Amino acid sequence: MSLITSTEIFKRAYEGKYAIGAFNVNNMEIIQGIVEAAKEEKSPLILQVSAGARKYARPAYLKKLVEAAIDDTGLDVVLHLDHGEDFEICKQCIDDGFTSVMIDGSKHPFEENIKLTKRVVEYAHEKGVVVEAELGKLAGIEDDVNVSEKDASFTDPDQAVEFVERTGVDSLAIAIGTSHGAYKFKGEPNLDFERLEKISNLLPGFPLVLHGASTVIPEFVEACNKYGGNIPGAKGVPEDMLRRSSKLGICKINIDTDLRLAMTAAIRKFLVENPEVFDPRKYLGEGRDAIKEMVKHKIKHVLGSSNTL
Repeated sequence: MSLITSTEIFKRAYEGKYAIGAFNVNNMEIIQGIVEAAKEEKSPLILQVSAGARKYARPAYLKKLVEAAIDDTGLDVVLHLDHGEDFEICKQCIDDGFTSVMIDGSKHPFEENIKLTKRVVEYAHEKGVVVEAELGKLAGIEDDVNVSEKDASFTDPDQAVEFVERTGVDSLAIAIGTSHGAYKFKGEPNLDFERLEKISNLLPGFPLVLHGASTVIPEFVEACNKYGGNIPGAKGVPEDMLRRSSKLGICKINIDTDLRLAMTAAIRKFLVENPEVFDPRKYLGEGRDAIKEMVKHKIKHVLGSSNTL
């Protein structure tokens, strides 16, 4: 088994009307929990690395951990750069062996976003690497991504068609109402499915991506708060909305916040209930198990990608 691109798994996801989970990774326990879940559920898998993860764990460690996970589980894995901010970081990840990169030019004007994305696409395709881009701006804060609510903007369907045609990009992250981080909605959750359906109809067969799509599972938020945390008012994307989006062309759903909450809740609970324990393997093991169970739930009940390998 090996590192693969997302081309074939996206094709099958689009035709099967399910989505592939793209899970952000930062350390060994997170990677182990995710890949063990994917193996048990026989699900395709994308492991993605953000700028913050690269700074924290350093690129060489993350790449070797992902390679070790492939050796251990026998899974094919897409290794993806999440939110590459410029050509240089995309080039570095491509040269380092990533099979997929995201160039996030959404902060730039339309023409500049096209120019930047096309440059990355040309370099990546020469190396057999696929490229995700973004059109529209998601609000919220996650690692190095920080977009205020007033600066957020939904994706224009006609612009999406022009963008894909002119850049040659392989997948497109769109803005339809999700946001980064744990505080996605002030009122009731709402996604613009009419906009999503229009984009999907204008780009038949083309894989779309949903960022900021953690559910912010209430039981994890409650556990964090019960055992000493302070996360008031966190609210994510309801699972039924995510399932509906996968029927309308969303082939990749990004999940990061739910990983953080699951691991943190389990570790907080263990440390409070076992104050005498100071062995990191004990509490990190609890965090790993929590991630595994949460990812299995996502694969079976949200993404719909179980038994598709």
